[in-house]
Amino acid sequence: MPILGTLLKKGIRIRESLEQDYTNPLDLQKTELKHLLISADQTLFGQHYNFKEVLNEFKSWAGNNYYNKFKANVPIHNYNKMYEEWWYKSRQGIRNVTWPGRVKYFALSSGTSEAASKYLPITKDMKRAIQKTSIRQILSLSKYDLPAEFFQGGILMLGGSTHLNNRGSYFEGDLSGIQAAQLPFWFQHFYKPGKKIAKTRDWDSKLNEIAENAKNWNINIIVGVPAWIQILMEKIIAYHQVSDIHKIWPNLSVYVHGGVSFDPYRKGFAKLLGREIYTIETYLASEGFIAFQNKPNYRSMRLVLNNGIFYEFIPFDDNNFDSNGDVKENAETLMIDGVEEGKEYALLLSTCAGAWRYMIGDVIKFTSIEEAEIVITGRTKHFLSLCGEHLSVDNMNKAVEMVADELNIEVPEFTVAGIPHGTLFAHHWYVGTDDKVDSSLFRTKLDSYLKELNDDYAVERSAALKDIIVDVLPVSMFYNWMESRGKVGGQNKFPRVMKSPLLDDWQNFISKS
Repeated sequence: MPILGTLLKKGIRIRESLEQDYTNPLDLQKTELKHLLISADQTLFGQHYNFKEVLNEFKSWAGNNYYNKFKANVPIHNYNKMYEEWWYKSRQGIRNVTWPGRVKYFALSSGTSEAASKYLPITKDMKRAIQKTSIRQILSLSKYDLPAEFFQGGILMLGGSTHLNNRGSYFEGDLSGIQAAQLPFWFQHFYKPGKKIAKTRDWDSKLNEIAENAKNWNINIIVGVPAWIQILMEKIIAYHQVSDIHKIWPNLSVYVHGGVSFDPYRKGFAKLLGREIYTIETYLASEGFIAFQNKPNYRSMRLVLNNGIFYEFIPFDDNNFDSNGDVKENAETLMIDGVEEGKEYALLLSTCAGAWRYMIGDVIKFTSIEEAEIVITGRTKHFLSLCGEHLSVDNMNKAVEMVADELNIEVPEFTVAGIPHGTLFAHHWYVGTDDKVDSSLFRTKLDSYLKELNDDYAVERSAALKDIIVDVLPVSMFYNWMESRGKVGGQNKFPRVMKSPLLDDWQNFISKS
């Protein structure tokens, strides 16, 4: 890694990054779609939906004929449609279903804690694409003020268990486990907690082992979901009886996170650090490595446009989605040349893992079309719009952060449910903090900030949204509920919006605690 450090300080870039820097986003995406269609032309899926007919349209001089034909031939898929019609065949060992060859790995993913496990195919091409994008992200660190020797230190990656279950024709497990099994030889020396600890299935045992060994490692970068990284750092600090994590890892300078907004955790992290560090957001899902932050002190991420993923965008509004967050028939879909900055879009992916026009469930907003930069604003199922308030997870995160800052408290977890209120509606908030706070004061300030952030919410608070209720709970309540559902671990996140039957389970858990 000293060589890598030297290269980084010289600002070395790889071809794909330079190509994206100097190419029109639409041209990159047109090429990507063509490559995907050519690769999958002879698969069962490609023959069923006549990819050859779509490919013939790439020769047309008429602008978007190829995309119009692609939309006409291939329907939008959610997970259930993709799995029940196609991916189940891949799990049976059948070759060339939605992507060439046999799928040897399936990532188990629930996205949030409310869903049963999904089986998402991880092909050789997808593993290669994820590694390539990971290298692009590492090389983007040349833009950060870091010494060359920084890259001689270790990288702690806190994911799920790297143990993979052998199911005969394939292996299954967390994406982090699948990727860890394929780590380049040169990286294994720097990877912590190491293969032995990483394979540990019991989450508490894994955290205890990491805490015990922490002082033996020179960790410069940590990677993981904020809630679990915070718990780990607290455990390490308590185990070694020090004031902050930099007493154990003095060279820690970068935290790479993803999966949920980091904003609710900033205050808690700051108390565990001896000095400021860089935080870098990534958008790595089981469906692919979609985007990463490539500039320091920047809140947006750059879409990866030329590495195995073709994107489509559905305007996230009442014309295209119902009140449950399900896409309507004949929903409008756009390529990257049709989007506008500041508007919200649900993402569709076609990938080198054999996902086609696949609804990943996330909602994004473009902050720069020229640079293809985005922020994640929520999930299609995690918006509240009982009566037209259109409250996004982004609104929720910002409002909670603003209240926490004003009251000088930490609120690392929260969730909200839409409930009946007489013949109209209310929002019921469950706020996780270990600080003393008056729930009525929190409610008043939260309501006020939400009105500032969201005009639709402000209108509905004087109409159909008659009340908001706030219950303040200890943070441990949230993690204990996750544990009760078998959802502890590096890739599990607490849902920001609760709907039945999940809400019923949560309320029963609270009442018995």
